[in-house]
Amino acid sequence: MNFLWVVFTVVAAAGQTARNAMQRELTQSLGAVGATHVRFLFGFPFALLFLLGVAVFTGAALPHPTLPFWLWIVSGALTQIGGTALMLLTMTERSFVVTVAYLKTEPLFVAALGLLFLHDPLTPGMAVAIVIATTGVVLISLRSGAGSAGGWRPALLGLAAGGLFAISAIGYRGGILALHAGGYLMPATFALATGLVVQAFVLTSYLAAASPGVLAAILRLWRPSLFAGFMGSAASEFWFLAFALATAASVRTLGLIDVLFAQLVSHVLFKQKTTAREAAGIALLVAGAVLLVTSHP
Repeated sequence: MNFLWVVFTVVAAAGQTARNAMQRELTQSLGAVGATHVRFLFGFPFALLFLLGVAVFTGAALPHPTLPFWLWIVSGALTQIGGTALMLLTMTERSFVVTVAYLKTEPLFVAALGLLFLHDPLTPGMAVAIVIATTGVVLISLRSGAGSAGGWRPALLGLAAGGLFAISAIGYRGGILALHAGGYLMPATFALATGLVVQAFVLTSYLAAASPGVLAAILRLWRPSLFAGFMGSAASEFWFLAFALATAASVRTLGLIDVLFAQLVSHVLFKQKTTAREAAGIALLVAGAVLLVTSHP
């Protein structure tokens, strides 16, 4: 059980990469907000199915959410919306793999916020692992030449997205812990379903009032949107399972492994090359992730 969170995190990272690639393509047709909404609108039905499956196969009763749960989950849901929109904007200005690198500043924020608000432990080994991984992020982000079009704007967008994702991760782990439910399957899945319903409601209401044309376009593109929604929901399910078993800092630092998946996607789908500097940065990211696993209490 101690290392089950590692498996959950690696699976989540792979699913997240597939979802990000699909959303990147949808951004061209739907814009950042529309592509952001896809993962929520088409994701929450799958999350409800996951919840039904857990209830049926485990026999566990649905938790009784309290006010602290709602505060944690709503804060996590809203900051994830903002982080996703900024992430997609960054992807329009930088390569796929470099955008992912900007987002990997998230563990720094997560470690500080987790220690402050959730009292999650941070061992010396974990701290060193985060620093090594962050050094890798810096190397990747310093890419120069034609591939660096956009100057500081994409960097700031990516860093802001990472910060919002960090707040979201803390909110979701806080929500799971606030349920005080036995085991990890039911509280994690219940928190995911609740968060996605909140997100789908908020963004649908916003688009219906501000951009009904975008909402109509999302429905017309239901086939690719359905895939993005499923992958997003499946990836989130594994993230939440990992959050239920380990600190948010541990999960999000190990999640750096998605840089390897992003590099593969970048080469195969987007025909983007990785420089020697980026490769060195990726090596440091992986080294930090390995150290994190071996240092986890």
